[in-house]
Amino acid sequence: MEFSYDTIAKPVENILLKEKGSKFIGYAFPVCDEVELKKALEKVREEHPKATHHCYAFRLGINGENYRANDDGEPSGSAGLPIYNQLLANHLTNILLIVVRYYGGTKLGVSGLVKAYKESAKMTLEEAEIITKELETTLEISFSFNQQNVIFTLLNRLDGKIIDFVSDEKCRITARIRTSQKENISEQLSEMQNISFEFQDL
Repeated sequence: MEFSYDTIAKPVENILLKEKGSKFIGYAFPVCDEVELKKALEKVREEHPKATHHCYAFRLGINGENYRANDDGEPSGSAGLPIYNQLLANHLTNILLIVVRYYGGTKLGVSGLVKAYKESAKMTLEEAEIITKELETTLEISFSFNQQNVIFTLLNRLDGKIIDFVSDEKCRITARIRTSQKENISEQLSEMQNISFEFQDL
């Protein structure tokens, strides 16, 4: 099973390519879900309301299983697919890549479009900082007050990030841990007395 994926560290904007009078402007955004995706698309559409086309491709999920390529009115397969192929070539996921086109008066033909969109997508990704991200899982642990130290020590050792902590007679911690540590932490918690825990996302 894979526990990490490659994506980009931060958005890349306004990467310009000119081809026979047409302007192609590339954007790339790291996105985790459909909501972030829509926001990024809307942002670019608002910035370029007069553009002829807003073509894009995205991949979501650890293996890029949720994906789409959109030609936005360009001939079928001439825009979205070349953009998508650049995401595949760089093994990137959780990313949205948009190429905005302003038509310059000279038709490029399908092969010309494929070349321009591919080049624009490639240039945009060349400007991006590619990073490897570890998959994370949310874990909730309930335990008694006097077990706090043991739990904190365990989470600390496994680089757990504490999101929420309720301290009472019965304490509760919500933490994010690397998915690769899931089995390890399950075993250790299972051996402790008076502790219950559950993973919130699989």
